[in-house]
Amino acid sequence: MLSGALIKTSLVDYPGKVACAWFLTMCDLRCPYCYSGELVFNRLPPEDSYTEERVFEHLKRRRNVLSGFVISGGEALMRPELPELIRKAKALGYQVKLDTNGMHPDALEKLFSDDATTPDFIAVDIKTSPDRYGLLGCTLGGKKAEEALRRSIELCTRLPSDCFEFRTVLVPPLVKKEDIAHMAALLPKDASWRFAPFRNENCIDPAYNNIIPYSDIEMHDLVSYAQSFIPDAKLR
Repeated sequence: MLSGALIKTSLVDYPGKVACAWFLTMCDLRCPYCYSGELVFNRLPPEDSYTEERVFEHLKRRRNVLSGFVISGGEALMRPELPELIRKAKALGYQVKLDTNGMHPDALEKLFSDDATTPDFIAVDIKTSPDRYGLLGCTLGGKKAEEALRRSIELCTRLPSDCFEFRTVLVPPLVKKEDIAHMAALLPKDASWRFAPFRNENCIDPAYNNIIPYSDIEMHDLVSYAQSFIPDAKLR
């Protein structure tokens, strides 16, 4: 049974829309800085877990307020039920945003085979240089991780340019200037690239709780460097 954490009303998870965001359990990566261990390891407390039935009851009740539905994770593309989720949400009149780690281009391409299952907006996480994805628990290997990211990015470009974005958390051990250069090489020049600060709390790897986040000055320096490759790079 599908389940996950639900944000019933969000102004930040879907750009430009009042949305509901469902964070599905299970993920194939083990990013050491991730603070959503309960989702990754499928250990969400029952009182915080929303089934598909409860989520769609909420969507039906709130159609007069909400316009967007975000399907996130975990990693939603691991779920074979995803196409039907998108189809059902669109049938209710919702615009659907998908968040993904970019490691499942085959599943993403299948969504594009039918307008009824094609996301209206996609956000892809670009976490570090592809050759360092082994540090995230990725079992594909550097070259295959890069291939998966490239294919996922190419699929995003089937949407209008304002309907996809790329996201990176500024984790000091994983995102340095050389990593930004490698990540930028994967992206279209007109991409929207959004950066977020690292939070050193409740990390899957407890050692990351002791890592000092970048200062505001350091973050702005890194984002400015990213802008030399991708002009629409911003700190969110």
